[in-house]
Amino acid sequence: MLLTGAEIVTKELVAHGVDTVFGYPGGSVLNIYDELYKYSDKIRHYLTCHEQGACHAADGYARVTGRPGVVIATSGPGATNLVTGIANAYLDSTPLVAITGNVATSMLGRDSFQEVDITGVTMPITKHNYLVKDVSKLAETLREAFAIAQSGRPGPVLVDIPKDVQTAKTEYVESAPGGACPQDEICPEAVRRAVELISAAKRPYIYCGGGVIKADAAEELLAFADKIDAPVGLSIMGLTAVPYEHPRFLGMVGMHGRFGATKALYESDLVVAVGVRFSDRATGNKAEFMQGRRFLHIDIDAAEIGKNIGATDCILGDVKAALKKLCEALSPQSHPEWNAHIKFLKEHPDNGIHMDSARLTPQSAIEGVCRRHGDGVVATDVGQHQMWTTQFYQFKKPRTFVTSGGLGTMGFGMGAAIGSCIGKDFERTVLITSDGSFHMNLNELATAVSHRLPLVVILLNNQVLGMVRQWQTLFFGSRYSNTTPGRKTDYVRLAEAFGAKGLRATTNEEYEKALDEAFSTDGPVVIDCIIDRDERVLPMIPPGGSISDIILR
Repeated sequence: MLLTGAEIVTKELVAHGVDTVFGYPGGSVLNIYDELYKYSDKIRHYLTCHEQGACHAADGYARVTGRPGVVIATSGPGATNLVTGIANAYLDSTPLVAITGNVATSMLGRDSFQEVDITGVTMPITKHNYLVKDVSKLAETLREAFAIAQSGRPGPVLVDIPKDVQTAKTEYVESAPGGACPQDEICPEAVRRAVELISAAKRPYIYCGGGVIKADAAEELLAFADKIDAPVGLSIMGLTAVPYEHPRFLGMVGMHGRFGATKALYESDLVVAVGVRFSDRATGNKAEFMQGRRFLHIDIDAAEIGKNIGATDCILGDVKAALKKLCEALSPQSHPEWNAHIKFLKEHPDNGIHMDSARLTPQSAIEGVCRRHGDGVVATDVGQHQMWTTQFYQFKKPRTFVTSGGLGTMGFGMGAAIGSCIGKDFERTVLITSDGSFHMNLNELATAVSHRLPLVVILLNNQVLGMVRQWQTLFFGSRYSNTTPGRKTDYVRLAEAFGAKGLRATTNEEYEKALDEAFSTDGPVVIDCIIDRDERVLPMIPPGGSISDIILR
Protein backbone atom coordinates (compact mmCIF):
# COMPACT_ATOMS: atom_id res chain seq x y z
CA MET A 1 0.00 0.00 0.00
CA LEU A 2 1.16 3.55 -0.74
CA LEU A 3 1.62 5.57 2.47
CA THR A 4 3.20 8.84 3.54
CA GLY A 5 6.09 8.87 5.97
CA ALA A 6 3.83 10.19 8.73
CA GLU A 7 1.39 7.33 8.13
CA ILE A 8 4.30 4.87 8.30
CA VAL A 9 5.33 6.26 11.70
CA THR A 10 1.90 5.59 13.20
CA LYS A 11 1.63 2.19 11.48
CA GLU A 12 4.95 1.13 12.98
CA LEU A 13 4.04 2.40 16.44
CA VAL A 14 0.90 0.29 16.39
CA ALA A 15 2.82 -2.71 15.01
CA HIS A 16 5.26 -2.45 17.93
CA GLY A 17 2.45 -2.48 20.47
CA VAL A 18 2.87 1.18 21.37
CA ASP A 19 -0.36 2.50 22.86
CA THR A 20 1.13 5.42 24.80
CA VAL A 21 3.37 8.26 23.60
CA PHE A 22 4.50 11.49 25.23
CA GLY A 23 5.38 14.68 23.43
CA TYR A 24 4.82 18.23 22.29
CA PRO A 25 3.71 19.23 18.77
CA GLY A 26 5.39 21.75 16.51
CA GLY A 27 5.76 22.75 12.88
CA SER A 28 8.15 19.99 11.87
CA VAL A 29 5.97 17.18 13.25
CA LEU A 30 2.52 18.44 12.28
CA ASN A 31 2.07 15.62 9.76
CA ILE A 32 2.89 13.00 12.39
CA TYR A 33 0.49 14.64 14.84
CA ASP A 34 -2.23 14.68 12.21
CA GLU A 35 -1.85 10.91 11.87
CA LEU A 36 -1.84 10.51 15.66
CA TYR A 37 -5.20 12.28 15.66
CA LYS A 38 -6.54 9.65 13.26
CA TYR A 39 -5.08 6.86 15.43
CA SER A 40 -6.34 8.24 18.74
CA ASP A 41 -8.35 5.05 19.33
CA LYS A 42 -5.12 3.01 19.30
CA ILE A 43 -2.42 5.42 20.54
CA ARG A 44 -2.96 7.78 23.46
CA HIS A 45 -0.77 10.87 23.34
CA TYR A 46 0.07 12.70 26.57
CA LEU A 47 0.85 16.37 26.09
CA THR A 48 3.32 17.66 28.67
CA CYS A 49 4.34 21.24 29.45
CA HIS A 50 7.90 20.87 28.16
CA GLU A 51 9.74 18.33 26.04
CA GLN A 52 12.10 17.47 28.89
CA GLY A 53 9.09 16.46 30.98
CA ALA A 54 7.83 14.35 28.07
CA CYS A 55 11.15 12.53 27.80
CA HIS A 56 11.30 11.86 31.55
CA ALA A 57 7.70 10.62 31.39
CA ALA A 58 8.60 8.18 28.60
CA ASP A 59 11.59 7.07 30.71
CA GLY A 60 9.41 6.48 33.80
CA TYR A 61 6.85 4.63 31.69
CA ALA A 62 9.57 2.33 30.35
CA ARG A 63 11.01 1.60 33.80
CA VAL A 64 7.75 0.44 35.35
CA THR A 65 6.46 -1.48 32.31
CA GLY A 66 9.67 -2.91 30.86
CA ARG A 67 8.51 -1.73 27.41
CA PRO A 68 10.15 1.01 25.35
CA GLY A 69 9.00 4.54 26.11
CA VAL A 70 8.22 6.74 23.10
CA VAL A 71 8.59 10.52 22.97
CA ILE A 72 7.93 12.90 20.04
CA ALA A 73 9.24 16.44 19.59
CA THR A 74 9.55 19.01 16.85
CA SER A 75 12.82 20.28 15.38
CA GLY A 76 15.24 22.80 16.87
CA PRO A 77 14.42 23.71 20.48
CA GLY A 78 11.86 20.91 20.71
CA ALA A 79 14.55 18.38 19.90
CA THR A 80 17.24 19.97 22.07
CA ASN A 81 14.81 20.05 25.01
CA LEU A 82 14.91 16.24 24.89
CA VAL A 83 18.67 16.08 25.38
CA THR A 84 18.77 15.87 29.20
CA GLY A 85 16.03 13.22 29.18
CA ILE A 86 17.84 11.17 26.53
CA ALA A 87 21.13 11.40 28.44
CA ASN A 88 19.32 10.31 31.61
CA ALA A 89 17.87 7.26 29.83
CA TYR A 90 21.28 6.44 28.34
CA LEU A 91 23.11 6.40 31.67
CA ASP A 92 20.35 4.38 33.36
CA SER A 93 19.94 1.95 30.43
CA THR A 94 16.27 2.74 29.77
CA PRO A 95 14.74 1.58 26.45
CA LEU A 96 13.51 4.73 24.75
CA VAL A 97 12.64 5.71 21.17
CA ALA A 98 12.73 9.46 20.51
CA ILE A 99 11.14 10.65 17.27
CA THR A 100 11.97 14.18 16.16
CA GLY A 101 10.98 16.23 13.15
CA ASN A 102 13.38 18.36 11.19
CA VAL A 103 13.33 20.88 8.36
CA ALA A 104 13.00 19.55 4.80
CA THR A 105 16.06 17.74 3.46
CA SER A 106 16.73 20.55 0.97
CA MET A 107 17.02 22.99 3.90
CA LEU A 108 19.38 20.91 6.05
CA GLY A 109 22.69 22.61 6.78
CA ARG A 110 21.42 26.07 5.82
CA ASP A 111 20.68 27.41 9.33
CA SER A 112 16.99 27.17 8.54
CA PHE A 113 14.38 28.24 11.07
CA GLN A 114 14.36 25.75 13.98
CA GLU A 115 17.02 23.56 12.37
CA VAL A 116 19.41 21.66 14.64
CA ASP A 117 21.66 18.71 13.84
CA ILE A 118 20.04 16.64 16.58
CA THR A 119 21.70 13.41 15.47
CA GLY A 120 25.07 15.12 15.92
CA VAL A 121 24.03 16.54 19.28
CA THR A 122 22.80 13.20 20.65
CA MET A 123 25.42 10.88 19.16
CA PRO A 124 27.30 10.46 22.49
CA ILE A 125 24.11 9.84 24.50
CA THR A 126 22.20 7.36 22.34
CA LYS A 127 22.80 3.72 21.51
CA HIS A 128 22.24 4.73 17.91
CA ASN A 129 20.50 7.50 16.01
CA TYR A 130 19.20 8.07 12.49
CA LEU A 131 18.55 10.93 10.11
CA VAL A 132 16.06 9.48 7.61
CA LYS A 133 16.40 11.20 4.21
CA ASP A 134 14.59 8.57 2.12
CA VAL A 135 10.98 7.67 2.94
CA SER A 136 11.46 4.18 1.52
CA LYS A 137 13.87 3.46 4.38
CA LEU A 138 11.68 4.85 7.16
CA ALA A 139 9.78 1.68 8.13
CA GLU A 140 12.93 -0.43 8.37
CA THR A 141 14.69 2.32 10.32
CA LEU A 142 11.89 2.43 12.91
CA ARG A 143 12.00 -1.36 13.23
CA GLU A 144 15.75 -1.21 13.80
CA ALA A 145 15.29 1.58 16.34
CA PHE A 146 12.92 -0.48 18.49
CA ALA A 147 15.16 -3.54 18.20
CA ILE A 148 18.29 -1.62 19.25
CA ALA A 149 16.52 0.15 22.14
CA GLN A 150 15.51 -3.21 23.65
CA SER A 151 18.42 -5.48 22.74
CA GLY A 152 21.43 -6.23 24.90
CA ARG A 153 21.91 -3.40 27.35
CA PRO A 154 18.79 -1.26 26.74
CA GLY A 155 19.03 2.42 25.91
CA PRO A 156 17.67 5.35 23.91
CA VAL A 157 17.55 5.54 20.10
CA LEU A 158 16.66 8.71 18.20
CA VAL A 159 15.01 8.85 14.76
CA ASP A 160 15.08 12.28 13.09
CA ILE A 161 12.58 12.63 10.23
CA PRO A 162 12.70 15.72 7.95
CA LYS A 163 9.36 17.29 7.08
CA ASP A 164 9.42 16.32 3.40
CA VAL A 165 10.08 12.67 4.35
CA GLN A 166 6.92 12.77 6.44
CA THR A 167 4.86 13.93 3.45
CA ALA A 168 6.57 11.81 0.75
CA LYS A 169 4.90 8.53 -0.23
CA THR A 170 6.31 5.04 -0.65
CA GLU A 171 5.10 1.48 -0.89
CA TYR A 172 4.65 0.18 2.64
CA VAL A 173 4.95 -3.53 3.34
CA GLU A 174 3.99 -4.79 6.77
CA SER A 175 6.69 -6.80 8.51
CA ALA A 176 7.46 -8.30 11.88
CA PRO A 177 8.10 -5.58 14.48
CA GLY A 178 11.64 -4.94 15.66
CA GLY A 179 11.78 -6.73 18.99
CA ALA A 180 14.84 -7.43 21.12
CA CYS A 181 17.46 -9.47 19.30
CA PRO A 182 18.16 -12.97 20.66
CA GLN A 183 21.19 -13.12 22.93
CA ASP A 184 24.15 -15.41 22.45
CA GLU A 185 24.26 -18.55 24.55
CA ILE A 186 26.13 -18.34 27.85
CA CYS A 187 29.65 -19.72 27.41
CA PRO A 188 29.96 -23.08 29.26
CA GLU A 189 33.66 -22.49 29.89
CA ALA A 190 32.91 -19.13 31.53
CA VAL A 191 30.36 -20.85 33.77
CA ARG A 192 32.90 -23.54 34.70
CA ARG A 193 35.50 -20.94 35.71
CA ALA A 194 32.88 -18.99 37.67
CA VAL A 195 31.90 -22.13 39.57
CA GLU A 196 35.56 -22.61 40.55
CA LEU A 197 35.79 -19.04 41.83
CA ILE A 198 32.57 -19.28 43.82
CA SER A 199 33.38 -22.69 45.27
CA ALA A 200 36.75 -21.44 46.54
CA ALA A 201 35.25 -18.41 48.29
CA LYS A 202 34.78 -18.31 52.06
CA ARG A 203 33.09 -14.92 52.22
CA PRO A 204 31.09 -14.43 48.97
CA TYR A 205 29.15 -11.22 48.43
CA ILE A 206 26.64 -10.47 45.66
CA TYR A 207 26.62 -6.89 44.38
CA CYS A 208 23.47 -6.36 42.32
CA GLY A 209 22.67 -3.56 39.89
CA GLY A 210 19.94 -2.37 37.58
CA GLY A 211 20.80 -5.05 35.03
CA VAL A 212 19.02 -7.57 37.24
CA ILE A 213 15.79 -5.57 37.06
CA LYS A 214 16.17 -4.94 33.32
CA ALA A 215 16.52 -8.70 32.78
CA ASP A 216 13.55 -9.51 35.08
CA ALA A 217 15.97 -11.73 36.98
CA ALA A 218 15.05 -10.95 40.61
CA GLU A 219 13.80 -14.50 41.22
CA GLU A 220 16.96 -16.02 39.73
CA LEU A 221 19.13 -13.68 41.79
CA LEU A 222 17.58 -14.84 45.07
CA ALA A 223 17.86 -18.49 44.03
CA PHE A 224 21.55 -17.86 43.27
CA ALA A 225 22.08 -16.10 46.63
CA ASP A 226 20.57 -19.09 48.43
CA LYS A 227 22.69 -21.51 46.38
CA ILE A 228 25.97 -19.83 47.30
CA ASP A 229 24.78 -18.74 50.77
CA ALA A 230 25.71 -15.08 50.26
CA PRO A 231 24.29 -11.68 51.24
CA VAL A 232 23.18 -9.15 48.62
CA GLY A 233 24.20 -5.50 48.52
CA LEU A 234 22.73 -3.26 45.85
CA SER A 235 23.55 -0.23 43.76
CA ILE A 236 20.96 2.55 43.65
CA MET A 237 19.67 1.14 40.36
CA GLY A 238 19.57 -2.37 41.82
CA LEU A 239 17.21 -1.43 44.65
CA THR A 240 13.89 -3.33 44.47
CA ALA A 241 15.59 -6.46 43.04
CA VAL A 242 15.57 -7.90 46.57
CA PRO A 243 12.68 -7.22 48.99
CA TYR A 244 13.67 -5.09 51.98
CA GLU A 245 12.54 -7.75 54.46
CA HIS A 246 14.39 -10.61 52.76
CA PRO A 247 17.12 -12.12 54.99
CA ARG A 248 19.70 -11.77 52.18
CA PHE A 249 19.06 -8.02 51.80
CA LEU A 250 21.79 -5.70 53.09
CA GLY A 251 20.75 -2.47 51.42
CA MET A 252 22.50 0.02 49.20
CA VAL A 253 26.30 0.08 48.91
CA GLY A 254 28.56 3.08 48.54
CA MET A 255 28.78 6.76 49.43
CA HIS A 256 25.40 6.90 51.19
CA GLY A 257 24.80 3.17 51.50
CA ARG A 258 24.16 1.29 54.69
CA PHE A 259 27.17 0.75 56.90
CA GLY A 260 26.59 -3.02 57.05
CA ALA A 261 26.22 -3.36 53.27
CA THR A 262 29.46 -1.51 52.53
CA LYS A 263 31.42 -2.97 55.44
CA ALA A 264 30.51 -6.52 54.42
CA LEU A 265 31.63 -5.85 50.85
CA TYR A 266 35.04 -4.70 52.09
CA GLU A 267 35.35 -7.82 54.25
CA SER A 268 34.36 -10.27 51.49
CA ASP A 269 36.85 -12.38 49.56
CA LEU A 270 34.73 -12.66 46.38
CA VAL A 271 32.36 -10.07 44.93
CA VAL A 272 29.90 -11.47 42.39
CA ALA A 273 28.85 -8.34 40.50
CA VAL A 274 25.56 -8.89 38.66
CA GLY A 275 24.34 -6.33 36.12
CA VAL A 276 26.19 -3.45 37.76
CA ARG A 277 28.70 -0.92 36.44
CA PHE A 278 30.77 -0.01 39.55
CA SER A 279 29.92 3.69 39.63
CA ASP A 280 32.43 5.94 41.37
CA ARG A 281 29.74 6.73 43.96
CA ALA A 282 29.64 3.03 44.82
CA THR A 283 33.36 2.27 44.81
CA GLY A 284 35.09 5.38 46.13
CA ASN A 285 38.83 4.71 46.21
CA LYS A 286 39.10 1.95 43.59
CA ALA A 287 42.46 0.62 44.81
CA GLU A 288 41.12 0.07 48.33
CA PHE A 289 37.81 -1.20 46.95
CA MET A 290 39.63 -3.96 45.02
CA GLN A 291 42.23 -4.84 47.64
CA GLY A 292 41.99 -8.33 49.13
CA ARG A 293 39.10 -9.65 47.07
CA ARG A 294 38.37 -11.16 43.69
CA PHE A 295 35.63 -10.06 41.30
CA LEU A 296 33.34 -12.15 39.13
CA HIS A 297 31.47 -9.79 36.80
CA ILE A 298 28.23 -10.92 35.12
CA ASP A 299 26.92 -8.45 32.56
CA ILE A 300 25.31 -8.25 29.13
CA ASP A 301 27.54 -5.36 28.06
CA ALA A 302 31.12 -6.38 27.23
CA ALA A 303 32.23 -2.74 27.56
CA GLU A 304 31.51 -2.83 31.29
CA ILE A 305 33.85 -5.73 32.04
CA GLY A 306 36.99 -4.24 33.53
CA LYS A 307 35.98 -0.66 32.69
CA ASN A 308 35.92 0.61 36.28
CA ILE A 309 37.01 -2.39 38.36
CA GLY A 310 39.29 -5.15 37.12
CA ALA A 311 37.47 -8.47 36.88
CA THR A 312 39.14 -11.71 37.96
CA ASP A 313 36.74 -13.41 35.55
CA CYS A 314 33.43 -12.73 33.87
CA ILE A 315 30.31 -14.20 32.31
CA LEU A 316 29.13 -12.18 29.34
CA GLY A 317 25.46 -12.39 28.43
CA ASP A 318 21.91 -12.13 29.68
CA VAL A 319 21.91 -11.92 33.49
CA LYS A 320 18.83 -14.11 33.87
CA ALA A 321 20.30 -16.88 31.71
CA ALA A 322 23.70 -16.64 33.42
CA LEU A 323 22.23 -16.98 36.92
CA LYS A 324 20.19 -19.99 35.83
CA LYS A 325 23.28 -21.67 34.39
CA LEU A 326 25.27 -21.00 37.55
CA CYS A 327 22.53 -22.39 39.78
CA GLU A 328 22.44 -25.56 37.66
CA ALA A 329 26.22 -25.98 37.77
CA LEU A 330 26.87 -25.16 41.43
CA SER A 331 26.66 -27.43 44.42
CA PRO A 332 24.95 -25.80 47.42
CA GLN A 333 27.39 -23.70 49.43
CA SER A 334 27.38 -23.06 53.18
CA HIS A 335 29.17 -20.27 55.04
CA PRO A 336 27.92 -20.26 58.65
CA GLU A 337 30.75 -18.12 60.06
CA TRP A 338 30.38 -15.52 57.32
CA ASN A 339 26.61 -15.36 57.77
CA ALA A 340 26.99 -14.98 61.53
CA HIS A 341 29.24 -11.99 60.86
CA ILE A 342 26.73 -10.59 58.38
CA LYS A 343 24.04 -10.87 61.06
CA PHE A 344 26.34 -8.99 63.46
CA LEU A 345 26.84 -6.21 60.90
CA LYS A 346 23.11 -5.92 60.22
CA GLU A 347 22.45 -5.58 63.96
CA HIS A 348 25.41 -3.25 64.57
CA PRO A 349 24.34 0.14 66.00
CA ASP A 350 26.05 1.95 63.13
CA ASN A 351 23.93 0.09 60.57
CA GLY A 352 20.74 1.75 61.71
CA ILE A 353 19.84 5.29 60.73
CA HIS A 354 17.65 7.01 63.29
CA MET A 355 16.50 10.62 63.21
CA ASP A 356 14.75 12.46 66.04
CA SER A 357 11.26 10.93 66.12
CA ALA A 358 9.80 13.80 68.14
CA ARG A 359 9.72 16.13 65.13
CA LEU A 360 8.94 15.89 61.42
CA THR A 361 12.05 14.47 59.78
CA PRO A 362 12.82 12.94 56.39
CA GLN A 363 12.74 9.53 58.07
CA SER A 364 9.27 9.98 59.56
CA ALA A 365 7.99 11.48 56.30
CA ILE A 366 9.22 8.57 54.16
CA GLU A 367 8.20 5.88 56.63
CA GLY A 368 4.72 7.42 56.74
CA VAL A 369 4.43 7.00 52.98
CA CYS A 370 5.75 3.45 53.18
CA ARG A 371 3.06 2.42 55.68
CA ARG A 372 0.31 3.59 53.33
CA HIS A 373 1.75 2.98 49.88
CA GLY A 374 3.09 -0.57 50.27
CA ASP A 375 4.45 -1.88 46.99
CA GLY A 376 3.25 1.06 44.88
CA VAL A 377 5.63 2.99 42.63
CA VAL A 378 7.84 5.66 44.20
CA ALA A 379 9.69 8.19 42.03
CA THR A 380 12.26 10.69 43.24
CA ASP A 381 14.19 13.67 42.04
CA VAL A 382 17.88 13.99 42.96
CA GLY A 383 19.50 15.16 46.17
CA GLN A 384 19.23 14.44 49.88
CA HIS A 385 15.61 13.30 49.58
CA GLN A 386 16.68 10.69 47.01
CA MET A 387 19.26 9.19 49.38
CA TRP A 388 16.85 9.27 52.31
CA THR A 389 14.38 7.35 50.16
CA THR A 390 16.99 4.66 49.45
CA GLN A 391 17.65 4.40 53.19
CA PHE A 392 14.15 4.49 54.66
CA TYR A 393 11.70 3.17 52.06
CA GLN A 394 11.07 -0.56 52.32
CA PHE A 395 10.71 -1.63 48.69
CA LYS A 396 9.03 -4.98 48.12
CA LYS A 397 8.83 -5.51 44.34
CA PRO A 398 11.00 -4.85 41.28
CA ARG A 399 10.23 -1.82 39.10
CA THR A 400 8.73 0.20 41.95
CA PHE A 401 11.60 2.69 42.43
CA VAL A 402 12.07 5.22 39.64
CA THR A 403 15.06 7.51 40.10
CA SER A 404 17.90 9.12 38.18
CA GLY A 405 21.03 7.17 39.07
CA GLY A 406 23.75 7.83 36.51
CA LEU A 407 23.07 11.39 35.40
CA GLY A 408 21.65 12.61 38.72
CA THR A 409 19.01 14.78 37.06
CA MET A 410 17.31 17.32 39.29
CA GLY A 411 13.85 17.82 37.79
CA PHE A 412 13.55 14.19 36.67
CA GLY A 413 10.89 13.31 39.21
CA MET A 414 7.68 15.02 38.06
CA GLY A 415 7.85 13.74 34.50
CA ALA A 416 8.99 10.30 35.64
CA ALA A 417 6.18 10.05 38.19
CA ILE A 418 3.63 11.00 35.52
CA GLY A 419 4.95 8.37 33.10
CA SER A 420 5.10 5.78 35.86
CA CYS A 421 1.52 6.44 36.93
CA ILE A 422 0.29 6.12 33.35
CA GLY A 423 2.40 2.99 32.79
CA LYS A 424 0.82 1.38 35.86
CA ASP A 425 -2.70 2.05 34.57
CA PHE A 426 -3.26 5.09 36.79
CA GLU A 427 -2.34 3.40 40.06
CA ARG A 428 -1.47 5.82 42.84
CA THR A 429 2.15 6.95 42.49
CA VAL A 430 4.27 8.88 44.97
CA LEU A 431 6.93 11.45 44.10
CA ILE A 432 9.41 12.21 46.87
CA THR A 433 11.18 15.45 46.05
CA SER A 434 12.62 18.61 47.57
CA ASP A 435 12.15 22.33 47.06
CA GLY A 436 15.34 22.52 44.96
CA SER A 437 14.50 19.69 42.57
CA PHE A 438 10.77 20.45 42.42
CA HIS A 439 11.48 23.97 41.19
CA MET A 440 13.29 22.54 38.16
CA ASN A 441 10.18 21.10 36.45
CA LEU A 442 7.20 22.00 38.64
CA ASN A 443 5.35 23.06 35.46
CA GLU A 444 4.55 19.38 34.89
CA LEU A 445 2.15 19.52 37.83
CA ALA A 446 -0.22 20.98 35.23
CA THR A 447 0.10 17.76 33.22
CA ALA A 448 -0.76 15.65 36.26
CA VAL A 449 -3.81 17.82 36.94
CA SER A 450 -4.98 17.73 33.32
CA HIS A 451 -5.13 13.94 33.43
CA ARG A 452 -6.37 13.70 37.04
CA LEU A 453 -3.46 11.45 37.96
CA PRO A 454 -3.53 10.00 41.49
CA LEU A 455 -0.11 11.48 42.27
CA VAL A 456 1.05 12.33 45.79
CA VAL A 457 4.01 14.72 45.91
CA ILE A 458 5.98 14.65 49.17
CA LEU A 459 8.03 17.85 49.07
CA LEU A 460 10.77 17.80 51.73
CA ASN A 461 11.21 21.54 52.10
CA ASN A 462 14.35 22.74 53.89
CA GLN A 463 14.70 26.04 51.99
CA VAL A 464 18.22 25.15 50.83
CA LEU A 465 19.98 23.09 48.17
CA GLY A 466 20.50 20.41 50.77
CA MET A 467 23.03 17.99 49.29
CA VAL A 468 25.35 20.70 48.00
CA ARG A 469 25.02 22.51 51.34
CA GLN A 470 25.91 19.28 53.15
CA TRP A 471 29.14 19.09 51.12
CA GLN A 472 29.84 22.74 51.91
CA THR A 473 29.41 21.95 55.61
CA LEU A 474 31.70 18.94 55.56
CA PHE A 475 34.36 19.90 53.03
CA PHE A 476 34.20 23.68 52.48
CA GLY A 477 34.30 25.10 56.00
CA SER A 478 30.53 25.85 56.10
CA ARG A 479 30.89 28.48 53.39
CA TYR A 480 27.36 28.37 51.97
CA SER A 481 27.89 29.84 48.53
CA ASN A 482 24.58 30.10 46.63
CA THR A 483 22.86 27.17 48.35
CA THR A 484 20.23 29.26 50.14
CA PRO A 485 17.99 30.45 47.27
CA GLY A 486 15.76 32.59 49.49
CA ARG A 487 12.67 31.69 47.45
CA LYS A 488 9.27 32.73 48.78
CA THR A 489 7.30 30.05 46.94
CA ASP A 490 4.11 29.04 48.76
CA TYR A 491 3.76 25.43 47.58
CA VAL A 492 0.22 25.04 48.91
CA ARG A 493 -1.05 28.02 46.93
CA LEU A 494 1.08 26.99 43.96
CA ALA A 495 -0.55 23.55 43.92
CA GLU A 496 -3.99 25.13 44.15
CA ALA A 497 -3.15 27.52 41.30
CA PHE A 498 -2.37 24.50 39.12
CA GLY A 499 -5.65 22.85 40.14
CA ALA A 500 -4.13 20.34 42.58
CA LYS A 501 -4.71 20.03 46.30
CA GLY A 502 -2.05 21.65 48.47
CA LEU A 503 -1.35 20.70 52.09
CA ARG A 504 1.34 21.72 54.58
CA ALA A 505 2.84 19.88 57.55
CA THR A 506 5.28 21.11 60.17
CA THR A 507 4.77 18.38 62.78
CA ASN A 508 4.32 14.61 62.72
CA GLU A 509 0.67 15.01 63.70
CA GLU A 510 -0.04 17.44 60.85
CA TYR A 511 1.85 15.20 58.44
CA GLU A 512 -0.10 12.05 59.33
CA LYS A 513 -3.39 13.91 58.77
CA ALA A 514 -2.11 15.30 55.47
CA LEU A 515 -1.09 11.82 54.30
CA ASP A 516 -4.51 10.40 55.14
CA GLU A 517 -6.15 13.18 53.13
CA ALA A 518 -3.73 12.83 50.22
CA PHE A 519 -4.20 9.08 49.92
CA SER A 520 -7.97 9.46 49.89
CA THR A 521 -7.92 12.13 47.14
CA ASP A 522 -8.44 11.20 43.49
CA GLY A 523 -6.20 13.77 41.79
CA PRO A 524 -2.73 15.20 42.43
CA VAL A 525 -1.80 16.37 45.93
CA VAL A 526 1.29 18.28 47.05
CA ILE A 527 2.31 18.04 50.71
CA ASP A 528 4.77 20.76 51.72
CA CYS A 529 6.79 19.13 54.52
CA ILE A 530 8.84 21.65 56.47
CA ILE A 531 12.09 20.04 57.66
CA ASP A 532 15.29 21.29 59.26
CA ARG A 533 17.91 22.61 56.82
CA ASP A 534 20.68 20.90 58.79
CA GLU A 535 19.39 17.35 58.40
CA ARG A 536 22.21 15.23 56.95
CA VAL A 537 22.38 12.17 54.73
CA LEU A 538 24.52 9.77 56.74
CA PRO A 539 26.46 7.55 56.62
CA MET A 540 28.71 9.14 54.04
CA ILE A 541 31.98 8.02 52.49
CA PRO A 542 33.78 11.14 51.21
CA PRO A 543 34.54 11.27 47.47
CA GLY A 544 37.52 9.06 46.69
CA GLY A 545 37.42 7.58 50.18
CA SER A 546 36.84 4.08 51.52
CA ILE A 547 35.11 2.36 54.41
CA SER A 548 37.89 3.58 56.74
CA ASP A 549 36.83 7.19 56.00
CA ILE A 550 33.11 6.70 56.59
CA ILE A 551 31.24 9.47 58.43
CA LEU A 552 28.56 7.92 60.62
CA ARG A 553 27.24 10.81 62.69
